Amino acid sequence: MKKTLVTMAIVGLASTSAFAVNTAACVGCHGANFEKAALGKSKIVKDLKKEEIIAALKGYKDGTFGGAMKGVMKGQVANLSDADIEAIATQITAK
Repeated sequence: MKKTLVTMAIVGLASTSAFAVNTAACVGCHGANFEKAALGKSKIVKDLKKEEIIAALKGYKDGTFGGAMKGVMKGQVANLSDADIEAIATQITAK
């Protein structure tokens, strides 16, 4: 029984951490539900497909994507792993 509980706890933590990426910095510009055009310049993120969000975030990170806000976004995503980016895209599209 103890092994089962420990296994369930580990699996639970692992699955939650994949979706528990902090998006507080995003909310300031994009809105609580990603419904705003950041500073009146970006696309509305909640309307994007998961794959589009992932491509944009990875592009901002490596400098291959972005317009007016490219510099700001590069700094925001610089420390995100691919798993973090995937989790953020999942969180946004799940709303």
